[in-house]
Amino acid sequence: MTAQPRVLLIIGGGIAAYKSLELIRLLKKSGIAVRVVLTEAAQAFVTPLTAAALSGDKVYTDLFDLTDETEMGHIILSRQADLVVVAPATANMMSKLANGLADDLASTLLLATDKRVLLAPAMNVRMWHHPATQRNLATLRADGALFTGPDEGDMACGEYGLGRMSEPEAILAAIRLHLGGSEGPLKGRKIVLTAGPTFEPLDPVRGLTNRSSGKQGYAIAERLARDGADVTLISGPVALATPPGVTRIEVETAQDMYTAVHAHLPCDVFIGVAAVADWRARDIASEKQKKTSDNELSVVFVKNPDILESVSKHLEQRPRLVIGFAAETQKLEDYAKAKLASKGCDAIVANDVSEGVFGTGSNAATLVDLDGFTPIPGTTKADVADFLSAYILRRLDTLGQPV
Repeated sequence: MTAQPRVLLIIGGGIAAYKSLELIRLLKKSGIAVRVVLTEAAQAFVTPLTAAALSGDKVYTDLFDLTDETEMGHIILSRQADLVVVAPATANMMSKLANGLADDLASTLLLATDKRVLLAPAMNVRMWHHPATQRNLATLRADGALFTGPDEGDMACGEYGLGRMSEPEAILAAIRLHLGGSEGPLKGRKIVLTAGPTFEPLDPVRGLTNRSSGKQGYAIAERLARDGADVTLISGPVALATPPGVTRIEVETAQDMYTAVHAHLPCDVFIGVAAVADWRARDIASEKQKKTSDNELSVVFVKNPDILESVSKHLEQRPRLVIGFAAETQKLEDYAKAKLASKGCDAIVANDVSEGVFGTGSNAATLVDLDGFTPIPGTTKADVADFLSAYILRRLDTLGQPV
């Protein structure tokens, strides 16, 4: 990296492009140099003159600028930066990058760069959930692309859902993380955590799940990444944006989650926040089960693998610190203490879910370890995340060097 970090910002064609002007301002204010590339469609929302005035540098728009291309300017542009950022990253731009297309300056730069690429998607909610977009997303993640967002909320088209571009402040935080700007106390520590529910199919349509929103696990992942940790988040199906600086692995069933967790060992810390189904159907119907004249339906269930116990009792790759979660509606501390002993982990966070905790930003929790019971101060999931980050740091300080 150069003495002054440099970002190449590619602004795609979408209404969210106006937010990128604020991102340019924040980058400059943070001491990060920024060069801007505008796609043809982006120029319908942002003028080159405005972007140039904010960035203090030339704005690039055309692949066939003869002055620059005599020296292969698109190659130079793509490699002089420390990080390439695409904001907004439209469905079209994601498709081009996933499929190796290069028919304009922006897509050519993305193929020619040898630097990491961070995308901030922005599109209609239906476009985001379209199978083609999700296939492109999976391909880009497998290729090593980084993502921040999208967020959930109201859209310019009048619809609501996932697809809003992350706010400039969140994109800046992700940029700083990937530029190595996070020198937090957990830097160098590898942490794997699970979040959200699992889904156990009964037939192609129906299945068993639970009310976990994933918000607590995502809050913890975000805080740990902000504190410098290398965080892998193994998530069940949730409608949440990936926190900045976090590597997200999407799974569906408990068996999927078990496999993904063990594929990411060893690590320094494992945190089992996900609400994992204890049981799955022994036999999954190949067709949708129709109602019959019978008033009953019998399903035979078999046990799912116990992820927390398998990690805690791993003979070769047990993490230095293993923390589980226990969602209870009664006898909170008694059940948490019993779980601590039976699973073999180092600590349990017991949270009372009897008062509508699922899906909200609130939580009331107690940490249970060999030292006893410690009520976690505060009433929000962010408070729990802050407490756990500090707890992990204290415990790791006594356990030696990172893996």
